[in-house]
Amino acid sequence: MNPIFTQVAADFSHDTWWMSVIKALFIVVFLIFSVIFALWFERRLIARFQNRVGPNTVGPFGLGQSFPDALKLLLKEDFWLAGAEKVVYLVAPVITAICAFSAMAVIPMGPEVSIFGIHTPLQLTDSPVAMLFVLAVAALGEYGMVFGGWSAKSTLPLYGSVRSATQMISYELAQGLSLVTIFLAAATMSTSGIVQAQQDLWNVVTLLPAFLVFLVTMFGETNRLPFDLPEAEGEIVAGPHTEYSSMKFAWYYLGEYVNMFNVSMLAVTLFFGGWRSGPILTYLGGLIGFDPNVGWFPMLVFIVKVWIFIAIFIWVRATLLRFRYDQFMKLGWKGLIPSALIWLAIVLVIHGYKMVTPEFDDRWPTIILSTGFAAIMLIWALVRDDETVPQAQLIAERESQEFDGFEDGYPVPPLPGQHLPPSPRAARRIAQSASTTLEEAKND
Repeated sequence: MNPIFTQVAADFSHDTWWMSVIKALFIVVFLIFSVIFALWFERRLIARFQNRVGPNTVGPFGLGQSFPDALKLLLKEDFWLAGAEKVVYLVAPVITAICAFSAMAVIPMGPEVSIFGIHTPLQLTDSPVAMLFVLAVAALGEYGMVFGGWSAKSTLPLYGSVRSATQMISYELAQGLSLVTIFLAAATMSTSGIVQAQQDLWNVVTLLPAFLVFLVTMFGETNRLPFDLPEAEGEIVAGPHTEYSSMKFAWYYLGEYVNMFNVSMLAVTLFFGGWRSGPILTYLGGLIGFDPNVGWFPMLVFIVKVWIFIAIFIWVRATLLRFRYDQFMKLGWKGLIPSALIWLAIVLVIHGYKMVTPEFDDRWPTIILSTGFAAIMLIWALVRDDETVPQAQLIAERESQEFDGFEDGYPVPPLPGQHLPPSPRAARRIAQSASTTLEEAKND
């Protein structure tokens, strides 16, 4: 066995090179068809939210609508932007797509099964630091967005790429802090090991605050509403994607939806037992002599869990508005990161006490503290209102200051509380109006 696999729960000792090729091809095909179905599902579900029908013409229930849409996108004019950095402009969307597909390589979709007589886990590969690989690949994928915005040599794509970079830095920090508690609980960064550690109890029960932080950062990492600031159509057209068309734009589009599946699979793997069916389904299966954690059935369980998170993505898009940029950054730096740090400190104290006292059962204290801290987080998010007073003070300060709309050499509209100074033309208009009134009075 390869030494890298000696510290992981999955057994890859029987895998051959062609088995790895089959698994890699399956990942690519699975993600592409999942994206195609997700596009249809998103349009249908959003249509239901808006009292519409959605796609219903091409194929049964409109299931075939995504295929002509994809074909139309590929057949569109593929223009090359004049003045762009040609190599970087071409490579940027490919980087985003490749990194998105690579992240799934370490995600376990099921237990060990027999494929063509070879016993192999439903996972391409694993390592003792698999989660570090996922975080690294996600960070590298951000270079595609930054390079795409910079290489276009255009203002709006550059704005979008800068927003995307700051968004990734802010929310990946909070996400990483939430994942540290998972590594402490499972005593490993191997994805198969994390799934095995949830054999008796899912991490969402014992580490609920970490899940809440991870859930919010999922939307920030994927640039989805309400955190789609890098692609805000009303502000910067399409952000880094603005100057792309046809296949180059399709790479970005594909990468965005594949990332939705990646973070959904991570949420299932880290917090909801991965492919494991859970205690309730395991108990019900035992009543009829069926083990839902063996064979190919766990893969179906895993896919169902993933699609529940995809439905949450679409639900949020259909119901929430886009955050302002200052609100978005305030949530990350003043809300998520401090919450993740406090919860990490609590988990460290519990695990430190367990190391000193081996007979200490940390399960129930962790569940109680987890529930209490999660309740505090939710109450704080609902009742806090720290914007009204500072906003009123800011408006009062602006009213006391003289505003010059041409101070920087070009006209700037006033902010709330600011008023434009009287125009020098106002006196001339008043004098002209007075003279006109006087002449009319004389004529009468």
